[in-house]
Amino acid sequence: MISIGLGLVVGLTAGFFLGRNSESQAAPVTAAATMPPAQMPPQMPGQAPSMPPPGSKVDAQGKIAVLLEATSRNPKDPRAWFALGNEYFDTHQPQLAIEAYDKGLAMEPNPDVLTDQGVMYRELHQHDKALACFEKAQKLNPQHLQSLYNMGVVYGDDLKKPDKAFKAWERVISLDPNGPMGTAARQAMERLKARKP
Repeated sequence: MISIGLGLVVGLTAGFFLGRNSESQAAPVTAAATMPPAQMPPQMPGQAPSMPPPGSKVDAQGKIAVLLEATSRNPKDPRAWFALGNEYFDTHQPQLAIEAYDKGLAMEPNPDVLTDQGVMYRELHQHDKALACFEKAQKLNPQHLQSLYNMGVVYGDDLKKPDKAFKAWERVISLDPNGPMGTAARQAMERLKARKP
């Protein structure tokens, strides 16, 4: 998983969101990347091994297979579902990511995961559902910057509602005036203003 903490602005380019998936159009900031890796339950003798250590050379399908087994073995572990959703996210399988996130979120509401789920809905061009995820994240944590920033992007780029986009980004700036998210919001506002007729 890619950390977006202090390195957040590295992903900034004109016309782009921040996050795991950079596409030809803006892609929302992802937040689950800031979470620690999912902790798998302790292993019992004879059980399949848990996730390989970070940096090991196991392909994405191998990771997905391990996580599918983990969620099958312990379907009440939200962290395993979140980790599975993250793997589907990283391999551009949005519908499977959404479903995995749903299972984890039913047990453990989390603004970071809701933000990533919103990104996946946006990838499927389901903008209302993306906004609903970002709004739920905001209800859980009104100072959650990534979800607030992403609301601005969906309003500004997808739904062509610049007033709502500016409102979201102005709040990001007020919460993070000198930080990377505040900088990203100012740049997004400038880009949107430049596009207005």
